[in-house]
Amino acid sequence: MRFYIYLLILFLCLYAPISANNCIIRGTVYDAISRESLPGVNIIYGIDQGTTTDNEGKFILRVSPGRIVVTFRYVGYSPLTESFNLAANDTVNIDILLIPIINEINEVVITAGRSEQRISELTVSMDIIKPYVLNQNHSVNAEEILNKTIGIEVLDGQASVRGGSGYSYGAGSRVLALIDGLPILSTDAGNIKWATLPMENIAQIEVIKGASSVLYGSSALNGVINIITAEPGPEPLTRISVIAGIFDKPSNKDWVWWNSPRMTQSVLLSHSGKYNNTKIGIGARVLNDKGYRKLNEEALGRINLNIKHNSEKYKSLSFGVALNANYTNKTDFLLWEDAEFGALKQNESTAMEFRGTSIALDPFVSINKNDRFKHDLRIRLLTNINKLPDNSNNNSDSHSIYSEYQFSFNNSEKFKFISGLSQQYSIINSNFYGDHNGHNIAGYAQAEIRPFERLKFVGGVRLEQNFLDSQADKLVPICRLGLNLSISGSTFLRASYGQGYRYPSIAEKHAYTTVGSIKIIPNPEIRSESGWSSEIGLKHSISTDALSGQADISVFYSQNSDMIEYVFGWYEDHVTEVYSYGFRPVNIENSRVYGAEFEFMLNRNFGGFNTTVKGGYTFMYPVEFNGVTLKNTDTYLKFRRKHSAELSMSTIYNRWETGLSCYIKSRILEIDDVFVNPLSREDILPGFYDYWTEYNTGYFSMDTFARYMFNATYNLSFLVKNLTNTEYMGRPGDIQPQRYYSLQFGARF
Repeated sequence: MRFYIYLLILFLCLYAPISANNCIIRGTVYDAISRESLPGVNIIYGIDQGTTTDNEGKFILRVSPGRIVVTFRYVGYSPLTESFNLAANDTVNIDILLIPIINEINEVVITAGRSEQRISELTVSMDIIKPYVLNQNHSVNAEEILNKTIGIEVLDGQASVRGGSGYSYGAGSRVLALIDGLPILSTDAGNIKWATLPMENIAQIEVIKGASSVLYGSSALNGVINIITAEPGPEPLTRISVIAGIFDKPSNKDWVWWNSPRMTQSVLLSHSGKYNNTKIGIGARVLNDKGYRKLNEEALGRINLNIKHNSEKYKSLSFGVALNANYTNKTDFLLWEDAEFGALKQNESTAMEFRGTSIALDPFVSINKNDRFKHDLRIRLLTNINKLPDNSNNNSDSHSIYSEYQFSFNNSEKFKFISGLSQQYSIINSNFYGDHNGHNIAGYAQAEIRPFERLKFVGGVRLEQNFLDSQADKLVPICRLGLNLSISGSTFLRASYGQGYRYPSIAEKHAYTTVGSIKIIPNPEIRSESGWSSEIGLKHSISTDALSGQADISVFYSQNSDMIEYVFGWYEDHVTEVYSYGFRPVNIENSRVYGAEFEFMLNRNFGGFNTTVKGGYTFMYPVEFNGVTLKNTDTYLKFRRKHSAELSMSTIYNRWETGLSCYIKSRILEIDDVFVNPLSREDILPGFYDYWTEYNTGYFSMDTFARYMFNATYNLSFLVKNLTNTEYMGRPGDIQPQRYYSLQFGARF
């Protein structure tokens, strides 16, 4: 009998924990902003009980009935506590959204040194734009979001960093655009074709502020914009985004010209994943924009593909290919009809349909031995085909092959060395520019030395030479120097000096055309731009139990000679050998831009609300100076401003996210005399002078958005751009969009 009693007691002891833990809580933990699953999250409940999420961010808990409190903790994220009241045999399925503690000082970037390093250790200023910022702004191209970044302005497609550039009528760029570190500027006009930049699957956008020609060559005179594509994770991910928008009426009701709504539609589809040792990412977007201006519509289709294979036999070897293809059918806006009733109507004499095709094919091979020795060979085959059905005289095709070999050596944290050789050969067949071929060859080297744990020195040199139609330009040597001092674990001092230059584009040397009342006259004798930039900056990290963030302040100075600007005047037409009025690129006097910039970001989590406030202010003084006396003249550089500022706030609470952004910019200091001269102003832009005199006072605008996250898969957001319906202008005659409403549905699975 006693044996059976012992057996019963043993049975009850074994059965008790099984029957007690008859409730299940299972789910997946995600990043609340990016919607990516989080592996390795610590999950704590009860007394010394818990688990962690697996590689897919999934977890399962077997618990007893009753009230249970579960805490989710992950490095870099605010902890989250959830409570559950469970009855016997209950099963709960839940998605957990952890909010990241935003502290950009430890972000890893690539562009500044062509290798991974923390942003706090840079010797130059850099801004990072994350994918969630693009999502908040319903952005389909990089141009719009960069125009809302501190110290950057994109004026009708022309990018300027801290006042380094103005407006050059679509030819040439002092800011170099890259995709994964390879140049993507068109080889004919030398400009950024924003529609070709793949925004469907990016990791981040990195923007260097200041001359970066040592590492990237010509056109990096004023800075670099690098689109870094996202590498697929271990698990397949599919994303869908559908955006529909509509333009409101402008504040000036006399400008309303349409009878039906002016709408935009965009659809994005992407998929990425790892299959054995091969990572594949593919994305596509279609866009239909009816435009808020008459004769200014756009239809776009874009597809991109990334394939990367890691060799199983040779662990250090990886290779692959990327493809980015784009087709655009649009009518660019050039000149308005008049200021009174036709500011949003394009002058029909300048309205021309444009059909552009761009294809970039990028094969690569990489050998990485224990992160110490790395060899990279990358190639970009780029083709741009530009067709104008109504004006075939402006057709242009360009083809180029860019190749670069890079070697890097990393000896722990004490010494890093990078060197490389690059070349680009291009062929242009054009009714617009004529037929030409160009060749660029360069070699560069850069070293990072850390004599002490808190001090880092950077030095680099580059030799580059350009050839156009077999005629050699001079060999250009340039250098850069920089240092970074860690004053404390949270405060970093940086200083830098960098030389830069820009070789003129083929368009600036040879473009000849007449559009409406505007004549473009080429200048085959135009010389290269050259210059240098310097800065001193201080970055400080804030990290407490209640608050995190960072602040950055910098003072900058840049000086350039032989700057290329389009100037209206009386020039000889090299085709007809007859003098006439028109715009021609010329090398202007010496110029300098100096100023200061302040940026900050603060994040706090309290009462279930996670709030981020960020903003900044840039002061610039862009002016010509006398090369003999070295004193400033009274002439401002064209198409620049002195002041710009931004302030934004966003809050996440449960499944809601809301935000508000404010933008302030001062007036444009100087424009071409032809637009204000009584003898010519009415011929080009009727009514412009009176409008400019009254409205060139700077502007203030606001954007706001709200998003609801149904779960980790689906979300819906609403955005209002230019909430204040502010009326403001970019370049002369280019009225910017009025209030705009858009709705975005997104899914990730």
